[in-house]
Formats: sequence, C-alpha cells, structure tokens
Amino acid sequence: MKLALIGQSLFGQEVYTNLRKQGHKVVGVFTVPDKDGKADPLGEYLFAEKDGTPVFKFPRWRVKGKPIPEVVEAYKAVGAELNVMPFCSQFIPMNVIDHPKHGSIIYHPSILPLHRGASAINWTLIHGDKKAGFSVFWADDGLDTGPILLQRECDVEPNDTVDTLYNRFLFPEGIKAMVNLAQPAQAIHNWIRGHDKVPGAWTVIDGQTVTLYGSSMLGGSVPAGQPLQIEGASQPGLVSKNGLVLFGSDDKALLVKNLQFEDGKMIPASKYFSSGESSSVELTDDEKKMAEDIRMIWRGILSNVPAIEDTTDFFKSGAASMDVVRLVEEVKQRCGGVQLQNEDVYMATTFQDFIQMFVRRLRGEDQEEELVIDYVKVNNMTVKMPYQCFIDGKFEDADNGKACDTINPADGSAICKVAYASVGDVDRAVAAAKEAFENGPWGKMNPRDRGSLLYRLADLMEEHQEELATIESIDSGAVYTLALKTHVGMSIQTFRYFAGWCDKIQGKTIPINQARPNRNLTFTKKEPLGVCAIVIPWNYPLMMLAWKSAACLAAGNTLVLKPAQVTPLTALKFAELTVKAGIPKGVINIVPGSGGLVGQRLSEHPDVRKLGFTGSTPIGKQIMKSCAVSNLKKVSLELGGKSPLIIFSDCDMDKAVRMGMSSVFFNKGENCIAAGRLFVEESIHDEYISRVVEEIKKMKIGDPLDRSTDHGPQNHKAHLDKLVEYCEVGVKEGATLVYGGKQVDRPGFFMEPTVFTDVEDHMFIAKEESFGPVMVVSKFKNGDVDGVLQRANDTEFGLASGVFTRDISKAMYVSERLEAGTVFINTYNKTDVASPFGGFKQSGFGKDLGEDALMEYLRTKAVTVEY
Repeated sequence: MKLALIGQSLFGQEVYTNLRKQGHKVVGVFTVPDKDGKADPLGEYLFAEKDGTPVFKFPRWRVKGKPIPEVVEAYKAVGAELNVMPFCSQFIPMNVIDHPKHGSIIYHPSILPLHRGASAINWTLIHGDKKAGFSVFWADDGLDTGPILLQRECDVEPNDTVDTLYNRFLFPEGIKAMVNLAQPAQAIHNWIRGHDKVPGAWTVIDGQTVTLYGSSMLGGSVPAGQPLQIEGASQPGLVSKNGLVLFGSDDKALLVKNLQFEDGKMIPASKYFSSGESSSVELTDDEKKMAEDIRMIWRGILSNVPAIEDTTDFFKSGAASMDVVRLVEEVKQRCGGVQLQNEDVYMATTFQDFIQMFVRRLRGEDQEEELVIDYVKVNNMTVKMPYQCFIDGKFEDADNGKACDTINPADGSAICKVAYASVGDVDRAVAAAKEAFENGPWGKMNPRDRGSLLYRLADLMEEHQEELATIESIDSGAVYTLALKTHVGMSIQTFRYFAGWCDKIQGKTIPINQARPNRNLTFTKKEPLGVCAIVIPWNYPLMMLAWKSAACLAAGNTLVLKPAQVTPLTALKFAELTVKAGIPKGVINIVPGSGGLVGQRLSEHPDVRKLGFTGSTPIGKQIMKSCAVSNLKKVSLELGGKSPLIIFSDCDMDKAVRMGMSSVFFNKGENCIAAGRLFVEESIHDEYISRVVEEIKKMKIGDPLDRSTDHGPQNHKAHLDKLVEYCEVGVKEGATLVYGGKQVDRPGFFMEPTVFTDVEDHMFIAKEESFGPVMVVSKFKNGDVDGVLQRANDTEFGLASGVFTRDISKAMYVSERLEAGTVFINTYNKTDVASPFGGFKQSGFGKDLGEDALMEYLRTKAVTVEY
C-alpha cells in the first residue's frame, strides 16, 4: 500500500523503518523544518539513508485557519492511499486527512476518550491515572474523536515520569501497534473489522500481500484445517471449511471469510488451496449471446482497452470500485433474473472467469452444496434435517463455530447439534435481508408473482407435510396426528391465505379541500416496512413461523427469524423448502440461537424496522424497550395469558366436558390460549369434575409418533420441572388436587394431566399461567353472571376467553364484557387463518392472521397531487 507518513521525532523514524520492513511503499514523508541548522530525527534519518523517499518539511499547513494551496498540492502529488500520522495533531487540514482513498490513522498517547489533545502523557500523570496507554484511531474533524481501531494499556508505576512512561511502554509498544498484527486475537479481529471493507487489513502469505475481509471471533473448538504460514503471525493459520483461522498471541482464534490478492482477485478463504481447480462449463448458444452482451458492457467500462479478451483482467485494466457497481448493475439490467453482488466481481476478475461465474449463477449451479445434519430413520421414513444457520440463501455454520444439542423430549436424547448463532451472524442476516429488500428482485417483483411464489411454497410444504410433522413431533413433543393436522396443516393454510392477499393490498383515494383555482388528488399507498425480525416460541414452532412470516412476506418485506432455541428444526427445514420454491436469496433468513443474544440483537438492530414476537410478558416488555431505545421500530407482541372459561349450568354438558378438556390439554397444555382457569357454576360443578376425571383416565400417554397417543411429553426438561413445582405450590396453598400433579414415571419429559378444584382467587395457580396440562377450576354461585365476569376479568392478561351456555342472550352479554382479544362461545381453540388473533392488556397488542395481520407489516403513505 502507498503510504504518506506525517510526523516527526524518533517515534516517526521508527514507524517509518518498520513500515518499510513490512513491505509498504512510503511515497512521501511530511515532517518539520530543520531547527537551528539541525534536522528532526526523522528527516535526518531519511537524509542519511538516501533511499529516495520524498521528504517535505513544511513549517505549517494552514495560514489564518485556511489550508495553504501549494502545500496541499505538494501533498496530493505523492498519490498516497493512506496517511499514517504518529503523534500528529489537529493542525493537519481535513482535505489532507480525507484525501487518501483509505483516509488517515493516528497514534495518540492516551486511552481515548481520556486526555484528548496535546500533553496527553502529562495529563495522565497529573490526574493520577492508574492506567496509561495509547489509541490508534481513524482521523475525523474532531479533536482525537475518530473511530478507535486499537487500544493498549499498562499500569502506571508510583514513580513514573513522562519520560519513563514513554520509553517503557508508549514508544516501543506504539511502534508495534502501528505496523504489527502479532497481537491478541481480539485486537487482530478489531483491526480487520475496523478496515472492512475499506481499506482492508492485510498480511503477507507466500510472499504476496493478501487482504483479509469478514472477521469474527471464534468460540468453542477450532475446526480442522490445512496449516498456512503467515508472516508475522504468532503461529500458522488454518484453512478450514469455514474460512481462514488466525491465532492471536493469546492463543485465541478468529475466523476470516474472504481473501483478496494483489491483482484484485478475491476468493473465499476456505478455497485458498483449491482456488484454481474449478472446471469450466460449456456454454449454450443462448449463453454465448449473453456472454457477448456482457463483453459489450466490459468494453463500455474499460474504454481504454482495445479489445476485451478472455484473459482481460477487470482491475488490471484500470477498473475502480465505482466500475464494479456499474458492471454489476448493467449485467443485472441486461440479463434479468441473475443475482450478482459486488463481491462476485472480485471473485472473478478476468472476463473468462466472470462469464463462467455468471453462467453457473444463471443455471443455479453455484449454489452452496445443501448441508444437512443427518438422514434419520424416524416414523418409517428418512427425515432430512438441516442444522445450520440459513443466511442469504445458504446454510452455513455459526461464525463462532458454536452448536448446541436439540433434545427429543420423548426420551431426553440428543437429536442433533444445531448452529448457535452469534451477533455477527445476526448482523449478516440483517444485511442480507436489507440487500434483498432494497436491491434484489423481491422488492421489484409484481405482487401477483410474489403471491405465486408463496403458493408454490405452500404446495411444497404440503408435499413434505409428513416429514415436517415428524420433525415437529420429535423436536417439540407434539403428538404426530396433531402436528400433521394443526402444526403443519394450519401453516400450509396460512401461506395459501396470505399468498392470495399479495395483489389485493390497496390504498384509498381521499376527497380533500381543493387549493383553488387548482385541483388536488390525494391518495394513500400501503408500503412494506423493510427488514422485519420475527421471534417465535417453542410450543408451535412451524405454525408460529407461518402466522407471522406469511403476512410479513405477502406485504413485500424481507425477514430474519429466530426460532426458539429448543425447537429450531422445522424452521430450518422450512428454509430449505423456500429455496426449492424459488424465494430469492436474502428474503428469508433463519438464525437459531439464544434469545438473550440473537433476540436481543434483533430488537436493537438499527436496520430492522419491525419486530414480531410471541412469548412471555416479561421478555415482551424487554423487547419493546429495546425496540424503542434503538430506532423506535414497530412492534407487535403476543404474550402470556390466563384465559378464563365460564361454564354455565345450562350448557351442553357433553360438549362442555369435551371442549373444556381440549381448552386445557390440547397440545399438552402448551397453548397460548389455553383456558388457564375454569369457572363452573355451582349446581353442575361436581358432575363436571367427575366426568372430566373419567375422560382423563382414558387418555393414552406415550410416544408422540404413535398414532394412538393422546398426550405427549412436555417440550423440555426445565418446563416439566416448572410444572411440577407449580402443582406443588397449588397443593401447599390449599387447592384440592383431584388428579395428576406429578411427572410420569417413564423416560422423557411427561407430565400427568392434572385437575385442581377449590381454587380461590388469591392463590398463585389462580393468577399465574402454567402453560401445561393443568386444569384450574373454581366454582361460582348459581345465576351470578356479573360476579363471575368480574372474577374472570380480574387478571392482567387478556388473550382469549370462552363461555358455554345454551342461552344466546347470556352468551352475547358475557362476550361483550369479557376483556380478551378472542371470545369462544360453545367452542374452544377454533382459530382460522382469516380471523385476527391477538390479545389485550399485558397479553400484548397487534394481530396475527386475517387482514389485520397484513397491516402489522405495512405503512401508509399519503400522496397529494396538484393539477
């Protein structure tokens, strides 16, 4: 890299010497004039060496605050690509600091933001600081306020002076920091990401300069790979399937995704040892015509080149970064349907390589090989389950290499390891979604074509419904028949429903007062929001994905979805089907991992414009706060519930028993709208309980894949333990345990269907949601309609509710007064894709399903025209 060194003193001299040793070309040194006939040490050194480096000794850069034109022109003439400014002050003009294409880096002898400006070492001692140090940062127009690239610190000893502190640490370590990457892994990572994409941190491999892009810290075990010697590194790197592993001086590791060589060519770091091995493809006649069209585009950009040969190199022919953008956009415009990115040009720099890459992209042959974790024989079929993050149309390991077991709740065994996404993965997924929304075909697609893709996706889900139901069953514990009908079946219906909405999203025309003598037309448009984040729970993994994603996509948004950490598998299988359906890359991204890391980053991310969440009320409050503080992103929340079900004495008893049991035990009680509390009229209470217990005894508890099973395992061990504790509290507070209340004595996470009676309003189990197969029953006095309504509404939740009575007037009276987003009359759990679903109070706000759900993912723009 061509560097300009702006500085002075022995420090500047040492920096210069080391930069030359590292292979940089110093095209100009700008130092202070001779004083009393004696040169500054930096200028004296250059004079003695006579190495041909131009030396400029300007007394000043400005006069009366304005840059001196001839000084600035002399500086610009050297053609520096980066300014290195050891100990340089704020007196350098901004048109010098900003002139190089890579800007300027500065060494400052304090731990910024402490002690900005002059005499920083002195102020370190004057203030009695316990730590001293230095910062290397990008220059901006403030006083030592640019983005920090690197900081190092040391202890201040009791008798340190300015000289001892400088000579012991600030001088020698500062020299190293300005030129050497033999540092702890975190420092190397910070240095690379601080230069990504411009100017790019570099190192020397096999005698040539190689620029490093896409750094992330590597957690967990280091992947296997082929050793690679790297000049100046503390130990050899490893070329692994995930990229280039670099080791810091502290033996911690980081991962680099891409490498760029001196000729401009960029390759995936994982392909370092095999970058020249790909075989060429034979072009069809149509592809040859496209190749000639592309040759014309190259010719138009590289006008200085007489002819575009197969060996013509885009960058060696003089192309710059703006030419890359032009090439990509012109090819996309001329050859519609082919998705290219700027990075593709760096990966294929000659015309021949570019055409080969283009044709493979056109044919879909350059897709990453589909990565799957296993082929497992389950339920008499081979189940294929992806296990990695799905980002920008590809399955790939988490940046940090971490993975965690997902557990089969039927027996507690590990199904497989699933990628455990990092913050870096989330950022990449959001970037991919943003690119797909702003520049990809999804945002430009006709709404009807978008609907066709969603219909195709629904068809594929139906083709794979048994496979999806099997995965859902072994990952979540859902009984297979329920998984097939509800978890998967309703997911398919949801995508079909919203596919039909794509070309029916409309605005309105609005009559307004005319601006006489002119006339006005005002109309509204419904527009997508952009990148949406979706965070879903573990009770209905695929169905919750569908409820939110289908509306989001139908509205024209792109998304990043975090499945629950304990149930990620159907979401990843869904991702695989989206590729087969032809959904463009980047539109849908799946990042499995923890809520505290992945979910939190999504709620804070500045490029996310909407977050849809289903989960607990405390987490919903935290998400809402983060969304507000970050960028005031739109939020919809479906949170906890304690849904009341009122059973009057004039009900259809058979139906009330059957539906009452379903309201509690459906999906093992892991149901957001489950009836958390039953109020049974006193005159029928005992009969009702007797009949419920009689029916419970008929339920078959067992393997969820067995078609005859009625009741499967709870989703995970921690939840089972919570349910057992919940029942123990109920007994302790004086409620009557009529049936169940314990873990089933068998492998897996099975809970007995449980019935409590004599539950009083103040009790814990009367107020708190169990989210499990626990029926909580309270009596109410005969005929006391208003009294039971008051008790039913005495909760901070308001998700759902129900009433059983043959008296339609009573039913309507009760439904009007129940404070819940959904009221069921003489039925329960009857949701439909066309009917809006969502809660009141601390059960959240916003709707899933129905036309209302679309509005959650759209914004309204008003347009007024004068004519």
